Amino acid sequence: MTRHLSAAPSRRTVVKAAAATAVAVPVLTAATVARAADGPAFLHGVASGDPLPDGILVWTRVTPTPDAVPGSGIGADTAVDWEIAEDREFSRIAARGTTVARSGSDHTVKADVRGLRPATAYWFRFSAGGAGRTVLSPVGRTRTAPARDAAVPGVRFGVVSCANWEAGWFSPYRHLAARADLDAVLHLGDYIYEYASGSYPTQDTVVRPHAPAHEILTLADYRTRHATYKTDTDLQSLHAAHPVIAIWDDHEFANDAWSGGAENHTPAAEGAWTARVAAAKQAYFEWMPVRASTEGTVYRRLTFGSLAELHLLDLRSFRSEQASVGNGAVDDPERSITGRAQLDWLKAGLAGSDARWKLVGTSVMISPVAFGALPAHLLAPLAELLGLPAEGLAVNVDQWDGYTDDRRELISHLRDNGIRDTVFLTGDIHMAWANDVPVKAATYPLSPSAATEFVVTSVTSDNLDDILRVAPQTVSLVAAAAVKAANRHVKWVDLDSHGYGVLDVTAERSQMDYYAVSDKTAEDATSSWLRSYRTLSGSQRIERVSAPVR
Repeated sequence: MTRHLSAAPSRRTVVKAAAATAVAVPVLTAATVARAADGPAFLHGVASGDPLPDGILVWTRVTPTPDAVPGSGIGADTAVDWEIAEDREFSRIAARGTTVARSGSDHTVKADVRGLRPATAYWFRFSAGGAGRTVLSPVGRTRTAPARDAAVPGVRFGVVSCANWEAGWFSPYRHLAARADLDAVLHLGDYIYEYASGSYPTQDTVVRPHAPAHEILTLADYRTRHATYKTDTDLQSLHAAHPVIAIWDDHEFANDAWSGGAENHTPAAEGAWTARVAAAKQAYFEWMPVRASTEGTVYRRLTFGSLAELHLLDLRSFRSEQASVGNGAVDDPERSITGRAQLDWLKAGLAGSDARWKLVGTSVMISPVAFGALPAHLLAPLAELLGLPAEGLAVNVDQWDGYTDDRRELISHLRDNGIRDTVFLTGDIHMAWANDVPVKAATYPLSPSAATEFVVTSVTSDNLDDILRVAPQTVSLVAAAAVKAANRHVKWVDLDSHGYGVLDVTAERSQMDYYAVSDKTAEDATSSWLRSYRTLSGSQRIERVSAPVR
């Protein structure tokens, strides 16, 4: 969810690394992109994702001829070879094959490779073209997951969300790409944004314009927007350095999306919602290194030895429409954020997991938060950012706060079944948080905590200081203090920074190290450590740590 302030708001204008040394991993830069004037080219990088103990998904997009631009439907079907090797020189080939880049899939290709060794680094590349003019793609590096029953000492993920092309440069991706210590990068949604150029952020703050310039609605539009993002060299570097595990949030479709529509969609002006969603999902699965799961959605599970199991949620495809506050609708048991089938799937997976840590990737925050204690001059811009309702009750109905029966059922399930060491990993709201997930927020800390939650800030999307156009860590400190005072389970909130997180998991604890970049509008922005929080195994509580994991 994303919103911004304007002088005369309308539906169109009010819408919603320091811990490791850099290493020489294969990354894509402008100098290494193959650009054949009369033949195939790899202009959008390479990527891998969804690591398994015996396999990995690898991806690329072929431009068969210069006019075969994404979304055009132009270009002949093109044979593409792929190779996966145990060394970057490709002298020890582990697997190889051939696929076809077809216009029907926008000339994107995926290979779901199996038969690999667990917990092993591999290099991969693609090639296309005839004899005498074969073109090689950039080289990517990836890694398989540990064997399901392996007693691994630790697992480490980069964690990101909310990367708006127009709002800044993707330097957090570059800093994560430079780390050699990550098993994968978890992207929690808003990988792209659907808005017309200049509508969010406002035109005077656009760092670089979107393509296409209009709001994306059709399959060609979504394909073009995905392709635009994948021309960013920092994003290409991230995908070439680490496997990415992604879920979607609303902006992969439209602002505040739900199963039957969105805040940013009017059927009379923009056509049938079902057609728009189908186009958005098709482009997403074409352009992302993601395996489609049940019903063509992104909810799925991945395991990392006996240490951690990652449960990934789709909180847009099945949810009820966001409620109006004040009529009791947020507590209506007939309304759901997950849908019945997905909630049952999650509950069964958590109860049946043998892993020490149950990690849940959720695109919107599950911890309850009341914002009513904020002073009026800060509540107004924060309400605009978060999409708080106009009725005067400061509750974010796009989060789990708008679907309290689902949250109550899930938390009761954790408590009733003695499920411990559950950690929610969240994006969406362009701020960094470290929360306990209380059984009863009103009586916390006298009542227990059922889980913990780490929320990462945005890569570039606007937060409080951007909206107010003030220096960071100034007026926002008053708002942060008020939020913590009114919500005692919130241990920390940063309303201003842009950056990423690094989650380090061992048998003893799960720790999130929060990093911020110096300036989202600077291509060469530096990165620095902000804070670290952890939850000790068995505690279900957040505590501050004095240093990041080294």
